[in-house]
Amino acid sequence: MEDQREFKMVEGGAEIFYGIDFYILPEGCIAAVVSFTSPRDACRFSSVSRIFKSASDSDAVWENFLPSDYRQILSRSDGALSLLDSLSKKQLFMHLAENSLLVDDGALSFSIEKSTGKKSYIISAKNLNIVWADTPRYWTWHSDPKSRFSEVAELVTVCWLEIKGKIKTSLLSPNTDYAAYLVFRMEREAYGFYSPAEVTLSTAEGKPVTEKFYWESQERYQIVPRRVGIFNQFRAPMSRTQSTNQGEVDQAKLPKQRSDGWHEIKIGEFSTGSDDNEEVEMQVLDVKGGNWKGGLVVEGIEIRPKIAKE
Repeated sequence: MEDQREFKMVEGGAEIFYGIDFYILPEGCIAAVVSFTSPRDACRFSSVSRIFKSASDSDAVWENFLPSDYRQILSRSDGALSLLDSLSKKQLFMHLAENSLLVDDGALSFSIEKSTGKKSYIISAKNLNIVWADTPRYWTWHSDPKSRFSEVAELVTVCWLEIKGKIKTSLLSPNTDYAAYLVFRMEREAYGFYSPAEVTLSTAEGKPVTEKFYWESQERYQIVPRRVGIFNQFRAPMSRTQSTNQGEVDQAKLPKQRSDGWHEIKIGEFSTGSDDNEEVEMQVLDVKGGNWKGGLVVEGIEIRPKIAKE
């Protein structure tokens, strides 16, 4: 027989026990309570007892954790609707948390954040506005086994590097804090990325916020001369005082390694409302140094909910 759960209170120095047997409650009642918690809590509750496991794993609970428009999202991906017939709601939630789903003919990659169920998107490079991206002299397009998309953009050489993306907040989870990131990597032969670049995030309600960042650690440019663009010239590495003042160096940030093998640089943050349809625009700009550069591979821009560790 299952053990009895009791709450203990200390009142005036005396111990008073209030015995409450949750196991006499109908499973549906327990499920209704669990549905007001979080995916993480539901997984914890499932280890309490058999009846809690049955309630916490039920479709009624995990239907509540899935995005309200999950059926519509699945319909935007080829063959994804079949998941509704083959998976329970908990299995579907875990599938969308652990696997990306290409939607809108591969323009976007969709997933959900595992601890909250909030929606995340990656805008593919093909769906970004990249200056001169349609000119093979400057950019090339090819498949990449490490990418979730059919093609990525690889920089051949430019001196004016500009990448823009935008997304409607109606696609995202309401009342949620989000952050946007450029997802990229540098090829081994990459060159010319020794000047600070800028990222800017703009919303309809707020003033655009611009920050400086470095594509790579500056140590390599203090040692190894880099090739300068299509002219096949060589330029000595710029010192910190030549490329930027010390204050800019201190404030500029560096990319982070991702678990999927790519790198990311944070573009900015924003918040969604309860029922809005605003446009958020993100920009990456590397033009002030005037130096030719190449070897950058762009997968896209990710918009994901902020979590405590970020």
